[in-house]
Amino acid sequence: MLPERIALKNKKIMFWTITVLISAFFILSGYMELTKHPATYPKTIRMGYPPYFITMLGVAKLIGSAVFLVPMFRRLREWVFAAFTIDVIFAFVSGYTIASYGDCIKATVVFIVIMIAYLLFIDIEKRASRKMHLEASY
Repeated sequence: MLPERIALKNKKIMFWTITVLISAFFILSGYMELTKHPATYPKTIRMGYPPYFITMLGVAKLIGSAVFLVPMFRRLREWVFAAFTIDVIFAFVSGYTIASYGDCIKATVVFIVIMIAYLLFIDIEKRASRKMHLEASY
């Protein structure tokens, strides 16, 4: 029983570390979109996205990051996982379209990190659900 608790604790530490990193990435990205940062805004316009979309995307990234960090929003976090995954897939395709291969690599790395976090999230949730089920049967 003790090794299982240690393994779960380690998974939770890994999950929250990765979650904070993902959130920091999307907070920075959302901030850069909202402030029309010269490092990203002209490139995003060149990709064909209209300015209002870039602003909405920045707001969505900030809201998603906030939801992602709040432990009691478990079900909403699943939606954020989906939204962030869709975002990085579109970032990859958009980067590929304008031959910005650095953006493609960045999107691929973020995608992999999101998938690792999601697998940890699912495992932790499954264990918590099993524990609640066992406690309820007593």
